[in-house]
Amino acid sequence: MFARIVFLLLLALNIGVACWLYFAPQSSASQLPATDRGVPKLVLLSEQEHGGEANAAELATAPESPADLRNDTCTSIGPFGTQADMRGAVNALTPLVSRIQYREARATETRGYWVYLPALASREQALTIARQLSAKGVRDYYVVTAGDQQNTISLGLFRDHGNAEKRRNEVATLGFSPELITRTEELPVYWIDFASDPQHPLNWRTHVAQRDLREEPVTCF
Repeated sequence: MFARIVFLLLLALNIGVACWLYFAPQSSASQLPATDRGVPKLVLLSEQEHGGEANAAELATAPESPADLRNDTCTSIGPFGTQADMRGAVNALTPLVSRIQYREARATETRGYWVYLPALASREQALTIARQLSAKGVRDYYVVTAGDQQNTISLGLFRDHGNAEKRRNEVATLGFSPELITRTEELPVYWIDFASDPQHPLNWRTHVAQRDLREEPVTCF
């Protein structure tokens, strides 16, 4: 009997708590701000008010007609030694021309001059010639011990061609047969091609800081 009374009391309590939770007034949860204080709200590009203005400005200049394209003349200027120089010129010329593009090319640049005695058949022969050079007062030489030029006797690297010629002649008067070659290296260079109206020719040199540039006509693009 006692257990039944306890069960009924617990059941009544559960029913009472359930009714209170169901019928009690719900407090509205406070809404947290979308962003922290002082942080601007993110706005999509499509939601910006000036998006339409930008599109209108983009269409303000009508594209060139086929007749205009045929009448354009195209010019290439360069070479620019670095991308920074090339991009600076592109930025300066873009508002002044109909079309503009840049391209990369390869240029052979002189890196100096090498005077040497051709490779001997063996290291022993190369050392023998080196001792002969030393005996005749030649001090600045080097026997190449490895690589493609192994057993070659280097007599010097020169920036100036006249100094290289002088060195070769000095060693030649001692009874040797030195040779002189130009050392070259392929480097990337950059050219800018642009199209302009022949009725209003563009003096591009007034807008480009670099002075050692060439101008060449090119086929329009």
